[in-house]
Amino acid sequence: MKSSTLRLARVMGIPIGLDPSWFLIFALFTWVLAANYFPLEFKNWTTLQYWVVAGLTSILFFFSVLLHEIGHSVMALRYKLPVKSITLYIFGGISEISAEPKNAMAEFVIAFAGPFTSLLLAGIFYLLSMALTASPPLMVMMKYLAYINAILAAFNLIPGFPLDGGRVFRSIVWGITRNLRRATEIAALLGHAIAFFFILLGVWELFQGNWIDGLWIAFIGWFLETAVVGQVQQQRRYDLLEGRTVEQIMSKSCIMTSANMTVQELVDEYVLKNGIRCMVVMGTGQPVGLLTLHDIRQVPKEHWQNTMASQVMTPMDKVKIIGPKVGLAQALDEMGKDGVNQMPVMKDGQIEGMLSRQDIIDYLKLLKNLEK
Repeated sequence: MKSSTLRLARVMGIPIGLDPSWFLIFALFTWVLAANYFPLEFKNWTTLQYWVVAGLTSILFFFSVLLHEIGHSVMALRYKLPVKSITLYIFGGISEISAEPKNAMAEFVIAFAGPFTSLLLAGIFYLLSMALTASPPLMVMMKYLAYINAILAAFNLIPGFPLDGGRVFRSIVWGITRNLRRATEIAALLGHAIAFFFILLGVWELFQGNWIDGLWIAFIGWFLETAVVGQVQQQRRYDLLEGRTVEQIMSKSCIMTSANMTVQELVDEYVLKNGIRCMVVMGTGQPVGLLTLHDIRQVPKEHWQNTMASQVMTPMDKVKIIGPKVGLAQALDEMGKDGVNQMPVMKDGQIEGMLSRQDIIDYLKLLKNLEK
């Protein structure tokens, strides 16, 4: 979750947050309801009533979007895929799942869970609207929420990868071809086509004088095209790393330092002189912690001379470690899931080396160059 994201709560251990762009769409959505939709439904309301009902409707709608994303996340957790966060932003919401599904069925279930949740909510809100006819404000709120959740489900089922419908389509192709890479390529081609259709439709609306609708539709198309490219590049990275293991690229000249060295000594001896950014702290012949530039930056410079490595290191029991035989794609997933840039490589309790995110990036560049 980005540092600019406003954290709200945790659901099933998953951080829920608001991207700053969410406030823009929330204000726009509320304004459209208060200035256009509800005045057409109820001409005798006061301005305050329009805005209050519009605000409540917007809150319930974005709560519906959150439930849509929780639907994805629940299924991801069921298939033991880590969910890093759920964020609401200008286009709705996104569940940041840190690994790819292991098979086509898992992909299908996870992708379809969101639209299914929205369809279920649409049905619930519709039944509530029928039960609340004696209270017009509540009735019209429920009616609109039923409508907008149905639209949300329908939009997400458009087979434009990486929308939910595109992932459902990819899962079907994956199940038929038994080849994830091929399925991704086919789904991406359809995603590109749908993205360009939205862009052209937006341009057409602009020429017809519908500036707001045209810009919005074209922007959605551009966003979808960008997302397709990003997903294809991610799949390409996994393909290149397939069959490659940590021990192939880990740094074996791992810097080990004493727990009794001061931070000043470490900076002078290792960081400034040799450009070392990560050190294993040793104690009685065993690694006891990991010290990074991030840890060092937490200490004011005036205290470096009197602060020992053992005081600022991350204890080994809290350090994310990895084995030498682990695949590089899995290592990259692990780094993304835990938000770390380097991990000690250990076997039988002993340090074998160090793996950094930059090591993987450099190796990917090498693999790409060898293919040219």
